[in-house]
Amino acid sequence: MKATLGSVLNNSPALQHRLFFLARRFVAGETIDDAVRVVRRLNEAGLSASLDFLGEDVRREEEAAATAGVYCELVDRIAAEGLNANLSIKLSAIGQAIDEELAFANLRRVIERARPHEMFVRLDMEGSATVDSTYRILDRARAEYEHIGPVVQAYLHRAAQDVERLAAAKIRTRLCKGAYKEPPDVAIQSLPLIRRNFMLLAQKLLTSGAYHGIATHDEALIAAVRAFTERERIGPDRFEFQMLYGLRPKAQLALVAEGYRMRVYVPFGTHWAGYFYRRLTERRENVLFVLRNLFGG
Repeated sequence: MKATLGSVLNNSPALQHRLFFLARRFVAGETIDDAVRVVRRLNEAGLSASLDFLGEDVRREEEAAATAGVYCELVDRIAAEGLNANLSIKLSAIGQAIDEELAFANLRRVIERARPHEMFVRLDMEGSATVDSTYRILDRARAEYEHIGPVVQAYLHRAAQDVERLAAAKIRTRLCKGAYKEPPDVAIQSLPLIRRNFMLLAQKLLTSGAYHGIATHDEALIAAVRAFTERERIGPDRFEFQMLYGLRPKAQLALVAEGYRMRVYVPFGTHWAGYFYRRLTERRENVLFVLRNLFGG
């Protein structure tokens, strides 16, 4: 298998340490303490957060269990410090690639820790091969805990069908464009067509009566969502915009100043290389965003 920059960095702590300065704009740090400091600062500025402990495609059961343990500790810290934050979990980080039952068991550990606080748990959507498995686990988890919801990637051809079901069930959903490289038979390739589908899906979600997250840095889509919600008299308290930590921070604050809710996706942990590498290479659009924000844009 051909090594990627992300895999090389994750397997070379010394090299990773030397290059972390490139990623620190987009990664809160390597520890829970680092993440808490960032979230506290965001909260003070009027923004909420969703915390992601980095790591994916875990192949060892003990590593999957350890990741679930970090999320349990994270729940305790969020609750103890009164932070306005919830969790974002990649199921592949807690055992999905090993065994679906293992991933569900580890997710259940986190849910039981979150239950007394009714803390929301977001299941991140990864590559298209994991989507069906993720929805199966979501449905099982929702039978036990209602404060959990998925991500819909607008570039997937199946997205409209998934949104139809989620909207009908009023399941709290994050809508994004999609960051993984997918073939044409699975995903829309043209950015204008992805934008068009994103808006169609956003309109369906926003009129469903549930509280959803509209996750985009795209100025045209943000303007379109604002125009739609104003026209449909959907108040800014009935949904939230979401952006990635380190990308368009001025725009995040500007939306909050105008009365909109903004949740910032905050990744942390030692396995930051894969996350940063995907942001930098999977889609040309991401490269432009990263470069612009690295150099003060």
